[in-house]
Amino acid sequence: MRGYKAILFDLDDTLLNRDKAVDKMFLMILEKCYEDVEYSIKNNMHQKFKVYDRRNYGNNDKSKVLESFFDEFPPKYRLPRNDIQDFWNNNFPHCFTIDQNTLNIINTIKMKVKVSIITNGSTQRQMAKIVNTNLNRYFDIIIISEEVGLSKPDKRIFELALNKLNVQPEAVLFVGDDIEKDIGGCQNVNINGIWFNPHINKNETEIKPYAEINSLDGLLNYLT
Repeated sequence: MRGYKAILFDLDDTLLNRDKAVDKMFLMILEKCYEDVEYSIKNNMHQKFKVYDRRNYGNNDKSKVLESFFDEFPPKYRLPRNDIQDFWNNNFPHCFTIDQNTLNIINTIKMKVKVSIITNGSTQRQMAKIVNTNLNRYFDIIIISEEVGLSKPDKRIFELALNKLNVQPEAVLFVGDDIEKDIGGCQNVNINGIWFNPHINKNETEIKPYAEINSLDGLLNYLT
Protein backbone atom coordinates (compact mmCIF):
# COMPACT_ATOMS: atom_id res chain seq x y z
CA MET A 1 0.00 0.00 0.00
CA ARG A 2 2.41 2.72 -1.11
CA GLY A 3 3.51 3.24 2.47
CA TYR A 4 -0.05 3.75 3.75
CA LYS A 5 -1.02 2.05 6.98
CA ALA A 6 -4.68 3.08 7.28
CA ILE A 7 -7.64 4.29 5.24
CA LEU A 8 -10.36 6.32 6.95
CA PHE A 9 -13.86 6.51 5.46
CA ASP A 10 -16.84 8.81 5.69
CA LEU A 11 -20.15 6.95 6.06
CA ASP A 12 -23.14 8.66 4.40
CA ASP A 13 -22.85 9.06 0.63
CA THR A 14 -19.48 7.32 0.69
CA LEU A 15 -19.84 3.81 2.09
CA LEU A 16 -23.64 3.99 2.18
CA ASN A 17 -25.99 5.40 -0.46
CA ARG A 18 -28.03 7.88 1.51
CA ASP A 19 -30.13 8.96 -1.50
CA LYS A 20 -31.58 5.46 -1.83
CA ALA A 21 -32.31 5.38 1.90
CA VAL A 22 -34.19 8.70 1.67
CA ASP A 23 -36.28 7.25 -1.16
CA LYS A 24 -37.22 4.28 1.03
CA MET A 25 -38.03 6.56 3.94
CA PHE A 26 -40.36 8.56 1.73
CA LEU A 27 -42.24 5.42 0.71
CA MET A 28 -42.54 4.40 4.35
CA ILE A 29 -44.04 7.78 5.26
CA LEU A 30 -46.34 7.65 2.26
CA GLU A 31 -47.67 4.27 3.35
CA LYS A 32 -48.09 5.28 6.99
CA CYS A 33 -49.54 8.77 6.63
CA TYR A 34 -51.23 8.98 3.21
CA GLU A 35 -53.53 6.94 1.01
CA ASP A 36 -54.50 6.84 -2.68
CA VAL A 37 -52.02 9.46 -3.82
CA GLU A 38 -52.03 10.05 -7.59
CA TYR A 39 -48.80 9.26 -9.39
CA SER A 40 -48.18 12.81 -10.59
CA ILE A 41 -48.69 14.20 -7.10
CA LYS A 42 -46.60 11.43 -5.57
CA ASN A 43 -43.66 12.37 -7.77
CA ASN A 44 -43.90 16.00 -6.69
CA MET A 45 -44.14 14.93 -3.04
CA HIS A 46 -41.08 12.74 -3.46
CA GLN A 47 -39.00 15.58 -4.88
CA LYS A 48 -40.09 17.99 -2.15
CA PHE A 49 -39.35 15.44 0.55
CA LYS A 50 -35.79 15.15 -0.74
CA VAL A 51 -35.49 18.95 -0.76
CA TYR A 52 -36.56 19.20 2.88
CA ASP A 53 -34.25 16.35 3.85
CA ARG A 54 -31.25 17.93 2.10
CA ARG A 55 -32.07 21.30 3.67
CA ASN A 56 -31.80 19.74 7.12
CA TYR A 57 -28.84 17.50 6.34
CA GLY A 58 -26.40 17.52 9.23
CA ASN A 59 -29.06 18.59 11.71
CA ASN A 60 -29.77 15.90 14.29
CA ASP A 61 -33.34 17.17 14.81
CA LYS A 62 -35.28 15.67 11.91
CA SER A 63 -38.71 16.90 13.05
CA LYS A 64 -38.31 19.94 10.76
CA VAL A 65 -38.15 17.66 7.72
CA LEU A 66 -41.52 16.03 8.31
CA GLU A 67 -43.18 19.10 9.80
CA SER A 68 -42.38 21.06 6.64
CA PHE A 69 -43.45 18.16 4.47
CA PHE A 70 -46.76 17.69 6.30
CA ASP A 71 -47.47 21.42 6.12
CA GLU A 72 -47.12 21.38 2.34
CA PHE A 73 -48.86 18.01 1.83
CA PRO A 74 -51.43 17.54 4.63
CA PRO A 75 -51.62 13.81 5.41
CA LYS A 76 -54.54 11.67 6.46
CA TYR A 77 -52.59 10.73 9.58
CA ARG A 78 -50.11 13.29 10.84
CA LEU A 79 -47.42 12.08 13.18
CA PRO A 80 -47.44 14.09 16.42
CA ARG A 81 -44.44 16.42 16.56
CA ASN A 82 -43.16 14.72 19.73
CA ASP A 83 -43.13 11.36 17.92
CA ILE A 84 -41.40 12.45 14.71
CA GLN A 85 -37.85 12.23 16.02
CA ASP A 86 -38.38 8.72 17.38
CA PHE A 87 -40.06 7.64 14.14
CA TRP A 88 -37.07 8.89 12.14
CA ASN A 89 -34.49 7.40 14.51
CA ASN A 90 -36.20 4.01 14.58
CA ASN A 91 -36.91 3.68 10.86
CA PHE A 92 -34.38 5.61 8.82
CA PRO A 93 -31.35 3.42 9.71
CA HIS A 94 -33.26 0.39 8.41
CA CYS A 95 -33.64 2.06 5.02
CA PHE A 96 -29.92 1.63 4.34
CA THR A 97 -28.43 -1.32 2.50
CA ILE A 98 -24.80 -2.08 1.73
CA ASP A 99 -23.57 -2.83 -1.76
CA GLN A 100 -21.77 -6.17 -1.91
CA ASN A 101 -19.06 -4.66 -4.09
CA THR A 102 -18.40 -2.08 -1.35
CA LEU A 103 -17.96 -4.86 1.19
CA ASN A 104 -15.60 -6.70 -1.15
CA ILE A 105 -13.47 -3.60 -1.60
CA ILE A 106 -13.33 -2.92 2.14
CA ASN A 107 -12.39 -6.53 2.80
CA THR A 108 -9.60 -6.35 0.21
CA ILE A 109 -8.24 -3.14 1.74
CA LYS A 110 -8.59 -4.49 5.28
CA MET A 111 -6.23 -7.33 4.45
CA LYS A 112 -3.51 -4.74 3.80
CA VAL A 113 -4.13 -1.83 6.18
CA LYS A 114 -6.23 -0.65 9.10
CA VAL A 115 -9.66 0.77 8.27
CA SER A 116 -11.82 3.23 10.17
CA ILE A 117 -15.05 5.21 9.88
CA ILE A 118 -15.36 8.86 10.91
CA THR A 119 -18.92 10.13 10.60
CA ASN A 120 -20.88 13.16 11.69
CA GLY A 121 -24.33 12.56 13.15
CA SER A 122 -26.23 11.18 16.11
CA THR A 123 -24.75 8.15 17.82
CA GLN A 124 -28.03 6.25 17.76
CA ARG A 125 -28.75 6.68 14.04
CA GLN A 126 -25.21 6.30 12.76
CA MET A 127 -24.47 3.20 14.81
CA ALA A 128 -27.79 1.68 13.79
CA LYS A 129 -26.89 2.18 10.12
CA ILE A 130 -23.49 0.61 10.69
CA VAL A 131 -24.81 -2.39 12.61
CA ASN A 132 -27.78 -2.98 10.29
CA THR A 133 -25.45 -3.14 7.29
CA ASN A 134 -22.86 -5.24 9.18
CA LEU A 135 -20.16 -2.62 8.61
CA ASN A 136 -19.17 -2.89 12.28
CA ARG A 137 -17.61 -6.28 11.48
CA TYR A 138 -15.11 -4.77 9.08
CA PHE A 139 -13.68 -1.69 10.78
CA ASP A 140 -10.95 -1.39 13.38
CA ILE A 141 -12.45 1.76 14.91
CA ILE A 142 -15.64 3.76 14.41
CA ILE A 143 -15.82 7.41 15.46
CA ILE A 144 -19.20 9.19 15.59
CA SER A 145 -19.25 12.95 16.13
CA GLU A 146 -21.99 13.07 18.78
CA GLU A 147 -20.28 10.39 20.81
CA VAL A 148 -16.89 12.13 20.90
CA GLY A 149 -18.14 15.72 20.96
CA LEU A 150 -16.24 16.66 17.79
CA SER A 151 -17.41 17.01 14.19
CA LYS A 152 -15.72 17.13 10.82
CA PRO A 153 -14.06 19.38 9.66
CA ASP A 154 -12.62 19.92 13.17
CA LYS A 155 -9.10 18.56 12.92
CA ARG A 156 -9.34 17.06 16.40
CA ILE A 157 -11.70 14.31 15.25
CA PHE A 158 -9.09 13.22 12.70
CA GLU A 159 -6.34 13.45 15.31
CA LEU A 160 -8.44 11.19 17.53
CA ALA A 161 -8.52 8.56 14.79
CA LEU A 162 -4.77 8.83 14.27
CA ASN A 163 -4.16 8.31 17.99
CA LYS A 164 -6.53 5.35 18.22
CA LEU A 165 -4.96 3.69 15.19
CA ASN A 166 -1.44 4.66 16.25
CA VAL A 167 -0.51 5.95 12.80
CA GLN A 168 1.08 9.12 11.45
CA PRO A 169 -0.92 11.41 9.10
CA GLU A 170 1.39 10.84 6.14
CA ALA A 171 0.60 7.11 6.36
CA VAL A 172 -3.16 7.67 6.10
CA LEU A 173 -5.76 8.31 3.40
CA PHE A 174 -9.22 9.71 4.07
CA VAL A 175 -12.09 9.01 1.65
CA GLY A 176 -15.21 11.16 1.70
CA ASP A 177 -17.81 12.87 -0.47
CA ASP A 178 -17.90 16.28 1.26
CA ILE A 179 -15.14 18.44 -0.15
CA GLU A 180 -15.15 20.85 2.81
CA LYS A 181 -15.90 18.66 5.83
CA ASP A 182 -14.10 15.53 4.67
CA ILE A 183 -11.29 16.67 2.41
CA GLY A 184 -10.71 20.09 3.92
CA GLY A 185 -10.94 18.63 7.40
CA CYS A 186 -8.44 15.83 6.92
CA GLN A 187 -6.01 18.14 5.16
CA ASN A 188 -5.95 20.26 8.33
CA VAL A 189 -3.92 17.44 9.89
CA ASN A 190 -1.91 16.65 6.74
CA ILE A 191 -3.88 13.55 5.81
CA ASN A 192 -4.21 12.99 2.07
CA GLY A 193 -7.88 13.30 1.17
CA ILE A 194 -9.48 11.38 -1.68
CA TRP A 195 -12.69 13.00 -2.86
CA PHE A 196 -15.40 10.41 -3.57
CA ASN A 197 -17.39 12.10 -6.33
CA PRO A 198 -19.71 9.59 -8.07
CA HIS A 199 -21.99 12.33 -9.42
CA ILE A 200 -19.03 14.19 -10.98
CA ASN A 201 -19.87 17.38 -9.12
CA LYS A 202 -17.80 20.46 -9.82
CA ASN A 203 -15.39 21.48 -7.08
CA GLU A 204 -16.34 25.08 -6.40
CA THR A 205 -14.00 25.48 -3.44
CA GLU A 206 -10.30 26.26 -3.18
CA ILE A 207 -9.70 22.86 -1.57
CA LYS A 208 -7.60 20.62 -3.76
CA PRO A 209 -8.02 16.91 -2.96
CA TYR A 210 -5.06 14.58 -3.16
CA ALA A 211 -7.08 12.52 -5.64
CA GLU A 212 -10.62 12.11 -6.92
CA ILE A 213 -12.53 8.89 -7.60
CA ASN A 214 -16.06 8.25 -8.85
CA SER A 215 -16.29 4.69 -7.54
CA LEU A 216 -14.73 2.95 -4.58
CA ASP A 217 -13.02 0.56 -6.96
CA GLY A 218 -10.61 3.40 -7.60
CA LEU A 219 -9.16 2.89 -4.12
CA LEU A 220 -7.68 -0.41 -5.24
CA ASN A 221 -5.20 1.58 -7.31
CA TYR A 222 -3.55 2.48 -4.01
CA LEU A 223 -2.95 -1.17 -3.17
CA THR A 224 0.42 -2.61 -4.13
